[in-house]
Amino acid sequence: MPSARMSSDSTERPEGRPAPAGGGLDHLASLLRSADRLRRVSRRAFLSGTIATGLLAADMLATRAIQDERRQTVMLTANDDDAKRRFPGTSWVLFPGYKTSWEEGQLIITLLAPSLGERGQLASLGYSNDGLDLDQIVAAILRHAAKNRLTELHFYGHSFGGMLAVDVASRLLRMGAAPGADVPRVGAVVLDSTPASKYDVKDLTWFEGIVDLYELGFRVPSVLRGGYELGERIINKHERTWTQVVDQALEQLTPLAPSSVLIQTESQYIYDWDVTRFAGELGQIQMGFIGNPGDQTVDYESARTRWQRYFPGNLVSSSLETTGAFPAHASPEWNASLYNSVLGKLLPQLVPLPRPVGGAGGGAG
Repeated sequence: MPSARMSSDSTERPEGRPAPAGGGLDHLASLLRSADRLRRVSRRAFLSGTIATGLLAADMLATRAIQDERRQTVMLTANDDDAKRRFPGTSWVLFPGYKTSWEEGQLIITLLAPSLGERGQLASLGYSNDGLDLDQIVAAILRHAAKNRLTELHFYGHSFGGMLAVDVASRLLRMGAAPGADVPRVGAVVLDSTPASKYDVKDLTWFEGIVDLYELGFRVPSVLRGGYELGERIINKHERTWTQVVDQALEQLTPLAPSSVLIQTESQYIYDWDVTRFAGELGQIQMGFIGNPGDQTVDYESARTRWQRYFPGNLVSSSLETTGAFPAHASPEWNASLYNSVLGKLLPQLVPLPRPVGGAGGGAG
């Protein structure tokens, strides 16, 4: 009977024919080469995965750091040593408009330095991503004034920021009237395309929807908000270039963008703002309104008429226009040269500069 075991030195193929000499060694070599390729591919995959994971972790940490930092209201300053030297006790404060990021606010105040910087230092508010809070805003301004020994402030209200500027100016005026109060005086307020009522906003549907959702406790996701705003800007393409449409929509999806909570509280503030509360409350503060008749966001004539009606004793000028600006609504960051030119005409009326000592025809004798 044949043995059931096969000889250790013979190998049979299925056909019963012996394997070619050296076939086993070739097969083993092939396996070793495959293992080596797999090892190298796995190493590359491991390194790639490690790098990608590290970048993702770093991005998440940076995003978390940015988000944590922006849970407070801060003052952002422009680096202008010349203005600090010339105006050690005076500063402008920019109140950024609706959905304006910290970076954009700081950019605006820096680009307006050729005009505003001729009458004071430059600073911009950065609103908290936890939501708009007037008490925090006033506290941040007072801390900034105390730290830099400021005795006089001028406010630049960018779009809805003009509403906040009037509100804060009124509060500081009341606080300064208290005996022994150490509060800087507010000299002037510039209103850049600022509505004096929600009824000056041409499309109230966005505000109404946002406010209703906020009151119901719903927070709009950033992706949904970015998609909505992209669509809204495309529909109103005549107001912006394609570059502006894409840039402004993408800004709403970055960690640097204002949070949905902040935007919803800004909407609530605009919706509830009542100009009559502040009529007669600004003392001797000088005001100037600038705007664009072609504005598709705020009704220029309606807003201008309301400011004239309720602040006749404060409004020094309301006839200067930013015609030619694109977009038409409150856009100094896109049209800095035009805005500096308009402000160059307005500011001498609001904040006259003192005559220089020993000027022409006025030597010391």
